[in-house]
Amino acid sequence: MNAASFYSKAPRHLVAVDCIIFGFDEGKLKLLVIKRKVAPMAGEWSLVGGFVQADESTDDAAARVLKLTTGLDDIYMDQLHCYGEVGRDTGARVISVAYYALIRIKDHDKPLAQEHGAHWLELENMPELIFDHKKMIEDALVKLRDNAQFHPIGFELLPEKFTLSQLRSLYEEIYGRTLDKRNFRKKILSLDVMEKLEEKDKTSSKKGAHLYRFDADKYDQLKRKGLVFEI
Repeated sequence: MNAASFYSKAPRHLVAVDCIIFGFDEGKLKLLVIKRKVAPMAGEWSLVGGFVQADESTDDAAARVLKLTTGLDDIYMDQLHCYGEVGRDTGARVISVAYYALIRIKDHDKPLAQEHGAHWLELENMPELIFDHKKMIEDALVKLRDNAQFHPIGFELLPEKFTLSQLRSLYEEIYGRTLDKRNFRKKILSLDVMEKLEEKDKTSSKKGAHLYRFDADKYDQLKRKGLVFEI
């Protein structure tokens, strides 16, 4: 059997990407979701996604979908899992490769997101979603928790300048539990990967809280010397 015959007799399936886009705002972990515009299940809540084109990889497709929806590129993105259960999409036989991304909500193109019908919703108050998208979110949260514990990816969700309180609040949202204030402060400062700034955030008190900035270059240097990032 020649190659043309071999491939022509193979079944044809659609390949899609679905993006679990995390953001952090007002002390809450949020997801960017849309109201689906096409049947089946038009008008229902859905993750942001699209089909993989003939001339692109799944990574390229996910980056394109993120760019079209948020206006952002060069953001943290990681492949999550391949979802290929028969019947998972009631419209056709679709195999989906899921990715999760971390963005700073204030950096994204809000009008562009609104143009695509995208909304930021709190993770803990997520409505019912189409197909197996709830499972994708659950899996993404597990992977986010695992990676955030040993890699400084949480900083991708914070503004460039942040307080220790904001940082602790973020990790409490990621882990889904309360963290001891004193122990967290001691642990994160002991890693020596943040720069303490002279500026203060005085939104919650007159005295104010010092602002910090993650030092990626210093982290890379310390990592090469054997630093183990763990929170």
